[in-house]
Amino acid sequence: MKCRVKWLDNMSFVGESGSGHSIVMDGAPEFGGRDLGIRPMEMLLLGLGGCTAFDIVTILQKSRQNIEDCEVSIEAERATEIPKVFTRIHIHFTISGRELDRNKVGKAVNLSADKYCSASEMLGKTAEMSHDFEIIDLS
Repeated sequence: MKCRVKWLDNMSFVGESGSGHSIVMDGAPEFGGRDLGIRPMEMLLLGLGGCTAFDIVTILQKSRQNIEDCEVSIEAERATEIPKVFTRIHIHFTISGRELDRNKVGKAVNLSADKYCSASEMLGKTAEMSHDFEIIDLS
């Protein structure tokens, strides 16, 4: 896997993925940014959310659950001293569908957190990770 980050100006950068996609990142105004894009540390949390959502949707589809939506909300705390690593991350999953099996949803969430999600594994080296879920029945 490869990617490239190029400085644009001030504290703005464009990130280019090896798969050909781009995203603008920018620092907060108090650090010289112009609020033109996402913060780099926010990107880490979005990557975590995407990684774990991918796992959960895949697992639930393979277990023949009638999933219609998956939303991941993440709250994180960072250290006060440099390096300001994440010290606590809580992930809340909202899974919507018809007649979802609570045990299968719980198993999918746990498998992602404990086995499949590479981002969870990496961030868990510095942060206390926790998760929970809710099911919205659309029947």
